[in-house]
Amino acid sequence: MALDQSFVGRTYPPTTPYEVGREKIREFAEAIGDTNPAYTDAEAARALGHPDVIAPPTFVFAITFAAAGEVVADPQLGLDYDRMVHGDQKFAYTRPVRSGDRLTVTSTIEAIKSMAGNDIIDIRGEVHDEAGEHVVTAFTKLVVRAAKEEA
Repeated sequence: MALDQSFVGRTYPPTTPYEVGREKIREFAEAIGDTNPAYTDAEAARALGHPDVIAPPTFVFAITFAAAGEVVADPQLGLDYDRMVHGDQKFAYTRPVRSGDRLTVTSTIEAIKSMAGNDIIDIRGEVHDEAGEHVVTAFTKLVVRAAKEEA
């Protein structure tokens, strides 16, 4: 069953603040194999003009994808999580994510399309810091595969 087009434009409440810590940034940088010292050394980050260590660009995926989970779990939308796959991800930064940031994400359904029996949903996640300043916008594309026909 195709997802309801009337959900396009629906915005969900902001998430609980996520506090970005140096250790989380370091662990993430190690996990992706990025040795940029700005991710692990506060002095190196300050030398580049940052107040503390910064996170790799894809770090924010963890919190924006979790926020998109509220959309996915909306029972009125009727999305079948068992058939969902992550289709694409893009980020548009105002500034890097930094250690000490307390970030919230507000998710909005940007588009819903059906193609070849699959539903494609585009979710925009606006990430703001504790002062309400924009940090990054995440664009997440999810694909809900068509149900298999019973033989």
